[in-house]
Amino acid sequence: MNYIFYFLVSCSIIYAIINNRVEETITGLFDGVNLAVKIAFSLIGIMSFWLGIMKIAEKSGLVQFFAKILNPVMKLIFKDIPKDNPANADIALSVTANALGLTNAATPIGLKVMQELQDINKDKNSASNSMCMFLGMNTAGFQIIPTTVLAILVGCGAKNPTDIVLPTLIVTSIAFISAIIIAKILERIWLPQNLNGEKNDC
Repeated sequence: MNYIFYFLVSCSIIYAIINNRVEETITGLFDGVNLAVKIAFSLIGIMSFWLGIMKIAEKSGLVQFFAKILNPVMKLIFKDIPKDNPANADIALSVTANALGLTNAATPIGLKVMQELQDINKDKNSASNSMCMFLGMNTAGFQIIPTTVLAILVGCGAKNPTDIVLPTLIVTSIAFISAIIIAKILERIWLPQNLNGEKNDC
């Protein structure tokens, strides 16, 4: 990523010199830096607010309540996870945090889930079906409240930042469902091997 960034910056400087637009480039550079700082401060404010809300929701049991509602659905999707495994509850908790747009709070939960799934993974050198499914769901990023995007729009001075809530919900819902369907299809194409060398029929 660093090489790509340096390449783009170098191309911009060379292009500016060739076209005698160095002053405009420098002005644009400083304007961009100022905007980046402004957006960063906007993110600090709104993320602090929502992370605080998340903490309150955790202490009050609200997040756990939503996780319990999602738990039966998660068990249907992750059939190869034992019923008493803590990964079940943590997956539901991760989905809940992502749905609220709290990706910073969901990240440590997601890492914990991956570790729990690795612990029950029979082939330690390959990702299990559950790990691939969870990764696909997290990447799809289903969100009811796109907190981070709202913060960026507010920082950029958007007049109606909440206009993106419904489109985001529709798009992330489609992506989320598609990720689950594709993962289920692919796991039937590449059936994992169990410890006895037999194909798993999940």
